[in-house]
Amino acid sequence: MTALTIDIRPAERSDAEAISQTHASAWDYTYAGIIPYQSLREMINRRDQRWWARAIDRGTSVMVLDMGGGQIAGYVTFGLNRARALPQDGEIYEIYLRPEYQGVGLGSKLFNAARARLKTLRCTGLVVWALEDNSGAVDFYGNMGGKDIAEGYETFAGRTLRKIAYVWE
Repeated sequence: MTALTIDIRPAERSDAEAISQTHASAWDYTYAGIIPYQSLREMINRRDQRWWARAIDRGTSVMVLDMGGGQIAGYVTFGLNRARALPQDGEIYEIYLRPEYQGVGLGSKLFNAARARLKTLRCTGLVVWALEDNSGAVDFYGNMGGKDIAEGYETFAGRTLRKIAYVWE
């Protein structure tokens, strides 16, 4: 019998290619039909292996969900809250899983790991933004106990989309 090991750990430079592939797969799956095609392609292409390597080298807080042997199933980026109007100290900027790993509880593990790391950095409270049309994220954050407390807008190729801020105290 072989045991499956799941490790949530800080990203290393050697993970950059796998994170880039995970990003592309997750964004294609999540945002096709929500973000206009050309904008989505540009956003995915911008986040290539070199982009992720530079982010890791600069000390960006990135954790990966490693399924063993370097198979990256997901990632999370986080840090200080960028929305000054909200009192929460911490923010999860991105949390994505490859489509084949969604819906089995791994997103919750990744979310909780990032939240715990923010607490060790003395961040009080947490905010996450999600596009309203991203029903998977809206359901996920609601199920994780997030409270919908603010809204904003993002424009992609002339299409304005509503985004929602979810907070945890």
